[in-house]
Amino acid sequence: MFPILKKRALNDSMTLMVVEAPYIARKAQAGQFIILRVNEFGERIPLTIADYDREKGTVTIIFQKVGKTTLLLDTLNEGDSILDFIGPLGKASELEGYSKAAVIGGGAGCAIAYPQAKALKALGAKVDMIAGFRNTDLIILEEEMKEASDCLYLMTDDGSNGNKGFVTDALKKNIEEGARYDLVVAIGPLPMMKAVCNLTKEYGIKTVISMNSIMIDGTGMCGGCRLTVGGKTKFACVDGPDFDGHEVDFDEVIKRSRTYSEMEKEATREFNCHLMEGAKNA
Repeated sequence: MFPILKKRALNDSMTLMVVEAPYIARKAQAGQFIILRVNEFGERIPLTIADYDREKGTVTIIFQKVGKTTLLLDTLNEGDSILDFIGPLGKASELEGYSKAAVIGGGAGCAIAYPQAKALKALGAKVDMIAGFRNTDLIILEEEMKEASDCLYLMTDDGSNGNKGFVTDALKKNIEEGARYDLVVAIGPLPMMKAVCNLTKEYGIKTVISMNSIMIDGTGMCGGCRLTVGGKTKFACVDGPDFDGHEVDFDEVIKRSRTYSEMEKEATREFNCHLMEGAKNA
């Protein structure tokens, strides 16, 4: 069992948890993830390690309440425990040797982009962080992202924070104004990452993306997280989750990501119905 030491709502749909997991904290690096199971009847889901503290033996996860398991996870509070919490899994991000980087996060992807920016800055790189959200009410980790970067650009689709536009708008403006990036890291919705990669390819800038694929065991055995990179089959759990964005077949990945969408919606509806019934009977 893995005790929850801290729980904080970041907005109406996203939650931060600090979990006691000393063995994982001892080995964790930026870019890696864990797989958890809330209880013995629960499914296994992957979540990126948003932060860790080796001395305190804690791992921070951030999740969006979008399906049955994340809704169930959100019912736990400080003092409760998660049944299974396995990691660190996946390859750590290779971030050494860069002088100027742009780290781009879209929505919930900012929870993954933040540790990348933090690691790059710790290695001595100058870091511009570009974060995009639908509106100002959904902005998360603003202070953390400021601390992890030399300059933070916050964009909103509707302009409710004063900066209207997409992350690609800010990135293109920076490049055209002379930012000499030798690395771009993009993490977020698949269409966003595809758009960033299409833009950076025009300028010949190395671009790394992090894949949050359908995943079951996290060891490469189930094949659920497979994708095509440079014409070859790769597995996000053991070959990634980081990949060269210019070589990823995004159209295939986007199609595969929708495989279980109807089943996920039905499971979420059933879970919400049970919650409502429980509230009525309480």
